[in-house]
Amino acid sequence: MASYLLIESRDPFESADTAFVSDVARSLKEAGNEVTVFLVQNGVLPARRGAKSRALSALSRAGVTVLADEFSLRERGIKRGKLVKGVKAAPLDTVVDHMAARGKVIWH
Repeated sequence: MASYLLIESRDPFESADTAFVSDVARSLKEAGNEVTVFLVQNGVLPARRGAKSRALSALSRAGVTVLADEFSLRERGIKRGKLVKGVKAAPLDTVVDHMAARGKVIWH
């Protein structure tokens, strides 16, 4: 079993290819891997309850860990209490820790 960290920096309201990360994360999880999706920059926008957040909730229900960068959330005025169910705020150090543990990292 491998450990994957998929980083999503794109806003699904502006970019039509953000489903790529969800699809890859789901496939990797179904293959028995440990998978985390880390949202950064405008990628945190769907972490708010509301439009475009269903995909993140579905990933969480499928066993994928979904994290949102604390700094990116603050910069966009998104409070922790407003995150969709299944998404947790986390520091950017999460990426460095994953790389140090020799996990596989994919940035989108």
